[in-house]
Amino acid sequence: MIIEKIRQIWKARDLRNKILFVLGMLVIFRLVAHIPVPGVDTAALKQLFNSNQVLGLMDLFSGGGMSNFSIVMMGVGPYITSSIIFQLLGMIVPKIEEMQKEESGRQKINMWTRWATVPLAIMQAYAMINLLERSARNIIISVSSLDLVMMVMTVTVGTMFLMWLGELISEKKIGNGISLIIFAGIIAALPQVLSQILLSFDKSQLFTLIGFVAIAIVTVVGVVIINEGQRNIPVQYARQIRGGRTSGGTNTHLPLRVNMAGVIPIIFAISIIMFPSMVAQFFLSAKTVWIANFSQWTINIFQNQLFYGIIYFLLVFAFTYFYTEIVFHPDQIAENLQKQGGFVPGIRPGRHTTEYLGSITHKIILVGALFLGLIAVLPLVMRYFTGIQSLAIGGTSLLIVVSVVIDTVKQIQSQMTMREYDGV
Repeated sequence: MIIEKIRQIWKARDLRNKILFVLGMLVIFRLVAHIPVPGVDTAALKQLFNSNQVLGLMDLFSGGGMSNFSIVMMGVGPYITSSIIFQLLGMIVPKIEEMQKEESGRQKINMWTRWATVPLAIMQAYAMINLLERSARNIIISVSSLDLVMMVMTVTVGTMFLMWLGELISEKKIGNGISLIIFAGIIAALPQVLSQILLSFDKSQLFTLIGFVAIAIVTVVGVVIINEGQRNIPVQYARQIRGGRTSGGTNTHLPLRVNMAGVIPIIFAISIIMFPSMVAQFFLSAKTVWIANFSQWTINIFQNQLFYGIIYFLLVFAFTYFYTEIVFHPDQIAENLQKQGGFVPGIRPGRHTTEYLGSITHKIILVGALFLGLIAVLPLVMRYFTGIQSLAIGGTSLLIVVSVVIDTVKQIQSQMTMREYDGV
């Protein structure tokens, strides 16, 4: 069955070209991820990232580019942060909320998001270089002001290049470009992780390895269940008689997915977790004592396992609700149903239907948000008992990989279905 599907996809010339184009863009991403910025002790850098949880998550976003100190070391993190800012503004500023409902308005917001990515990339690049320069491991030897400017500019251009690649991929409708870039980075790091586990394996770690496999299976199954789960709301269409012809009178359903946000809450949560520590790096050398102390305290508290786990869970939970509010509009659905002569049995059209759909959505999203948050922190619990850093990173990686694969497969299937309707 799977082989037959692959054959059908390969025979469809336009779809095949799109997939090959996306693969080509991902190959380019992996190539530039290995082009280093000079002046760094890469061996000491990798040791630092292996011993630091937050830095490990940053490296996850950059697809290993940060641990290599490559020209794309910041990955797409600044672009994601910029997107979060404008989506939050859409809920606060009425004018931006109105713009989000129109195509021309969305294009302007996308343009502003790209512009805002530049200063965010500069700020994050400077903070990371400053962090590495101050590290006790002597990762970066003292650099001149000109060298620092060149490093920041190079890394910023690398981020903008990845943002451009992501948009080119998204245009092909074979998956979300930004998510696929993160996905490619995770998959590329998989052989190295497996080799490290095999080389360092001994009999005393057997139960730990079994626990890792178990947590991976639970994560994969859980993400699939949540992504595929939905509640069907029954919808009836009234019969209409026009010119002696009868139309309508059909029964159908409105599917409401348990997790409408997909992998976005995980990506948003990690971006927010990284941001305070990055900003704090700017103020470590502040002349005002309390500002310097507060910056150090911020960095230290995000290294605390318990605090980190709680914040991670709450952010995943909150962003699941937040993103659902952005993409799902019960008032528009209720209005469209009323225009088309449809209604939910036992519920009055209009405002009552809006309230009913909103209530049902909040209930099912509660289950999805709780489950997604628990799966996100489950590897952290395992790490607490085993002390193995790779479990924490591996859990987040699996969440992203499974969700991206499901979304990409659905988009490919959608294009195949459209071809069948078009008779191609």
